[in-house]
Amino acid sequence: MRDDRSFIELKARQRAHALLDEGSYRELLDPFEGIISPWLGPQGIVPQADDGMVVAKGTINGQPAVVVAIEGAFQGGSMGEVSGAKMAAALELAAEDNRNGIPTQAVLCLETGGVRLQEANLGLAAIADIHAAIVDLRRYTPVVGIVAGTVGCFGGMSIAAALCSYLIVTREARLGLNGPQVIEQEAGIDEYDSRDRPFIWSMTGGEVRYHSGLVDALVGDGVNAVKQAMNEAIAKGVPVKHRTDNYNDYLQRLTHFDIRKQADAEQISALFAGEGKA
Repeated sequence: MRDDRSFIELKARQRAHALLDEGSYRELLDPFEGIISPWLGPQGIVPQADDGMVVAKGTINGQPAVVVAIEGAFQGGSMGEVSGAKMAAALELAAEDNRNGIPTQAVLCLETGGVRLQEANLGLAAIADIHAAIVDLRRYTPVVGIVAGTVGCFGGMSIAAALCSYLIVTREARLGLNGPQVIEQEAGIDEYDSRDRPFIWSMTGGEVRYHSGLVDALVGDGVNAVKQAMNEAIAKGVPVKHRTDNYNDYLQRLTHFDIRKQADAEQISALFAGEGKA
């Protein structure tokens, strides 16, 4: 059945519903469990009953699967102790399923600014657990990451995205280690103007990341397009070599990049896609 809804406009729970087979959705630690962050209230921030993290079990094309979706509308999709633990545990359990002969697939919907500043070290520790869990799980089954928009994927969770077996983005997506405002704050507006949207998307948007070879699929915003790309990624199986296994090649390319001049999309694409050295 066709689903022409905008994937970007869906909330995290709706995204998980859309990706799993119809009727198979079962949420783990849903809002009625009442597991919330203990750190936000004392700082005057209203917590959310699911801490902005949706973990759903079900099937994809009839096969066991878990979809983990971050709610970008809550605290910018930031990762705290509870939300991070939910994602890490879901991935760890999926790996355990695979070791026990249950070939559980995993899909991550990543709309996040990275660590939640209000939970600093706790969030960082949780993100490290997520990284380890992805590396463990991807030995058995593809871990598929999806960055659609509008928050993007930044901070430590951009590393999680890079660790995924396959990464799917839309043109509206953004992917980068540091967010635009952080770069502007540290390097100055002349280096990175966070209000210049065309410039920001030309540097970290889904299209340039795809042409740079840093993601595997660039798709339209419709639910059907995202699901098709997800199914194609799963069907490929575990990559013979993951993108992160090529770290020495990326380091070599970066040593040839001239940091004395402002980079642009063309230079970045050439640098990472192997079309030449900047």
